[in-house]
Amino acid sequence: MAHLLEERTAVVTGASSGIGRSIARTFAENGSDVIVADVREDPREGGTPTHELIDDETDAAAAYVECDVSNVDDLETMIDAANQFGGVDVLVNNAGIFRPEEFLEATPDEYERLMNVNVKGAFFGSQLAARRMVENDGGSIINVSSIAGLVGNGGYVTYCVSKGALRLLTYALAHRLGPEGIRVNAIHPGGIETAMMEDAHMGPDALDQFTQAIPSRRIGEPEDIAGVALFLASDLASYVNGESLVVDGGYTYTG
Repeated sequence: MAHLLEERTAVVTGASSGIGRSIARTFAENGSDVIVADVREDPREGGTPTHELIDDETDAAAAYVECDVSNVDDLETMIDAANQFGGVDVLVNNAGIFRPEEFLEATPDEYERLMNVNVKGAFFGSQLAARRMVENDGGSIINVSSIAGLVGNGGYVTYCVSKGALRLLTYALAHRLGPEGIRVNAIHPGGIETAMMEDAHMGPDALDQFTQAIPSRRIGEPEDIAGVALFLASDLASYVNGESLVVDGGYTYTG
C-alpha cells in the first residue's frame, strides 16, 4: 500500500499550501512524481516549499511551476512541465479562491475573477491534461469542489455557483472522457483547517457552533482530503468515475 501511485506523475494546482500541499505530499509518499503548480512558491502557512519538501522527505521527484490557473498559457506550461517525469497521469484541480459577499453588491469583476480561478482553470486544465492522457492510455482527473457545490449559502453566492459548476463539470467530463480511459471525480470538502477557512472570518462562537453541528465533532484537516484524493488517483478506484465524494464529517447530509 506504500506505492499506490508508483511510476506516475501528478499535477496538483494550488499545491503550495493547504489541501493542495497535503495532496502533493501524500502522492509523493505513495510513489508519484509531482508538479506543484501555484501562483506562489512559499506556503501560506509557512515552512519549506512543497516541492523542496518532497525532494527532501520522499523518493519521488518534484518541481514547482508558477501558474495562475485563470491563464491558459500558464496551464499549458504546467502540463508541459510533467513531461520531465514522463507526462501527466493525474491532474488535481485544487486551486481556488473564496470570497464572502453581499449578493446585492457583488460586481461583475468580482464574479469573473472568482469564476475564472474556480471554474475556467479546472475546465481548461482538464482539457489540456486530457489531451495528453488520451495519448498515454488514460489517467485520473480530480476536482476539489466544496460542500458549497451541493448546498447554497447566501453569504457567498458566487462561490456556491463556482463550486456547483465544478461538480457538473466533473459529471460531464466523466461522460466524455470515460471511453478514453480517463476517470473524472470530485471531492467536496466541508470545513477544513486551512488559510482559506480563515478567510471566512468565522469567530470563536460561530466556529464552536459549526463544529457542534458536525457529527464527527471536529474540523477536518488537509490530510483528510489527501487520503480521499489518493484513493481516487489510484487503481483502488479503477471503477469509480463521475462520483462526488463528500468529506465533511457528516455535516451536509445529517443536519
